[in-house]
Amino acid sequence: MESGAGPYYLDLDRVRSDITEGRDGVPFRLDLTVVRVSAGCRPVAGAAVDVWHADASGTYSTGGAAFLRGTQVADGAGRCTFRTIVPGWYAGLAPHIHFKVRPDSRTETTAQLFFPEELLVKVYARPPYDRRRAPEHPNARDSRYRASGAAMTLAPVPDGDGYRAAYTVGIA
Repeated sequence: MESGAGPYYLDLDRVRSDITEGRDGVPFRLDLTVVRVSAGCRPVAGAAVDVWHADASGTYSTGGAAFLRGTQVADGAGRCTFRTIVPGWYAGLAPHIHFKVRPDSRTETTAQLFFPEELLVKVYARPPYDRRRAPEHPNARDSRYRASGAAMTLAPVPDGDGYRAAYTVGIA
């Protein structure tokens, strides 16, 4: 599944696992594994994986700011980890995390990962998300979610004060 990068992607070439930069929110650990489908789902070592998303108030970093943006290089097993927060909501779209996988300098795959609505309802009742009124159905109002949400929705599990989820990204 591939979809647009969205209007806020910046190629910062910032290699780091913790991308919070002090932003408040429910902690979230995202473990990604990149595999090449055309090669029997063999791990893609060395792929650059970028993620970026909105903060708890639904705001993206822009200009020189880099909160909630970062890059990891997949290890020998095709894995990388990002420590971040559960994203907030904005403009009628389902809360999501953008990602871009660059296995080499000539190709890239871009898409978004979504969250289960029942998890979002729980998270958005907690500070700092509860400073504004959360949408009743944060996913159902987004056509991108309705089109690909089933395949691109994470399955978070509790992890300390927050959550973690793993996802395997298959590239051609």
